[in-house]
Amino acid sequence: MPALPSSLTEPLWAQFAALLPERVVVHPLGCHRPRIADRIVFDKLVEVLVLGASYGKAGDRTCSATTIRDRRDEWIHAGVFDQLEQICLDAYDQVVGVDLSSVIVDGCIVKAPCGGEVAGKSPVDRGKLGTKRSLLVDSGGIPLGCVIAPANRNDSPLLRPTLEKLARFDQGLGVGLPDQITVHLDAGYDSAKTRDLLHELGCHGVISVKGFPLQAGARWVVERTNSWHNRGFKKLAICTERHGPVIDAFIALANAVIITRRLIRIAWTTHRWDTRPARRP
Repeated sequence: MPALPSSLTEPLWAQFAALLPERVVVHPLGCHRPRIADRIVFDKLVEVLVLGASYGKAGDRTCSATTIRDRRDEWIHAGVFDQLEQICLDAYDQVVGVDLSSVIVDGCIVKAPCGGEVAGKSPVDRGKLGTKRSLLVDSGGIPLGCVIAPANRNDSPLLRPTLEKLARFDQGLGVGLPDQITVHLDAGYDSAKTRDLLHELGCHGVISVKGFPLQAGARWVVERTNSWHNRGFKKLAICTERHGPVIDAFIALANAVIITRRLIRIAWTTHRWDTRPARRP
């Protein structure tokens, strides 16, 4: 059974393949063995991301674990994962529209049993190693950017680099940033430092007040997106990667899947295309 339905993997692979750099063979005799097809490695990476399997378990006679890791690093160095995420965002913005007038930021701590560059003692897991994701979404829960840090980092210092992810819309194909942006935050950001930062960036803040009962407001969509990350992609729920660029690449691929799935779901009732699923995803 495939890790993702073909209605998702086929459009993602078509765009991913178009982004792959042309390979230059410098060996005088070409290569002593045929190169594993990129599509096979892509499918293996999707399996690793969705099922959380190790590279050793994902590898088989068609593609070894070493090939998966080497090709993954090659694509990370070429920036393919980041470009795929940006193109998916631009497509969603053109067809549906990304609502940047209201954005939501929240942190999510997950296990990181193998340690690594962005692992720290988790304050919610008895000091075991964990990683924090500071996630930025629009009013519909579409992931706009993510910053990773050790689990023992506070949310407030991560707010600036997280909001800076909005700069991608000034460089993409979208309509750009609105004049006024409202940032919704939970009580963990209730501080003068946060308000000074929002004032500096020209944003309006809706921040839950400490010491009062839960004030959900418009923040529930970011909790749903965190659930999509953790329930739909086991590699993100239990982060076994040790290097930041690899984690960023898997988050970008997961975001591309989420955005494409939402795009297909919304466009299913308004558009028709040859590979349209038989039922609404």
